[in-house]
Amino acid sequence: MPERRTVEKARKDKRAGKAPSTQAGEFVHEEIRKIRRGQHGARSPQQAIAIGLSEARRAGVALRPPGKRKAKASTRRSAKYAYEAGQGKRKPRRRPRVSRAVSRVLKREPRGTASRAALSKQARRAASRRRPKGRADQRRRVPLRRGQKSGPDQSTSAAITPAVRRSKV
Repeated sequence: MPERRTVEKARKDKRAGKAPSTQAGEFVHEEIRKIRRGQHGARSPQQAIAIGLSEARRAGVALRPPGKRKAKASTRRSAKYAYEAGQGKRKPRRRPRVSRAVSRVLKREPRGTASRAALSKQARRAASRRRPKGRADQRRRVPLRRGQKSGPDQSTSAAITPAVRRSKV
C-alpha cells in the first residue's frame, strides 16, 4: 500500500502535465526508501524498481505495460493486470496468503540493493542500453551542479580534447 504523500506527489506531477513515467518515479523512490529503512529488502535494484512501477500502476498511474520485445511474457501479464486494476477495468482479488508469503520472502532479501552504489551501477547499465541520442537527452535533463553556468552540452564537451587542453596551458 503506497503512502498518502507518494500518491499526492504523483497526482501533483500529473496536474503539472508530467509523463506517467515521472509520476511512477515517486513510487519507485518510496520503494527505495522502504528498503533503506529496513521494512523489507529486494533481490536487485531492478526488483525494487519493478515493485515501485507495479504499485504505481495499481494506484492509477497511466503507465502502460511494456511492449512485446521489451519484457518477458510473465512480466507483461503482471503489468497488464496491475494497469487494469489501477484504471478500474478489473476488480483486484484479495489474496491474503499470497500477500503474507511475498512479504515474508521480501523481508529475507538483502538491503544493500538500494544503496547509492547499487543504484548508480543500475543507472549506468540502463544508460548503456540506450542509444547514444537517448543518453544525450538524459544528460540534458540532469540538473545543474553547484558552480555550473549551463547544462552539459555535447558540442562543448566533445570539443575539449586532450590536444585542446594541452594548447591552453
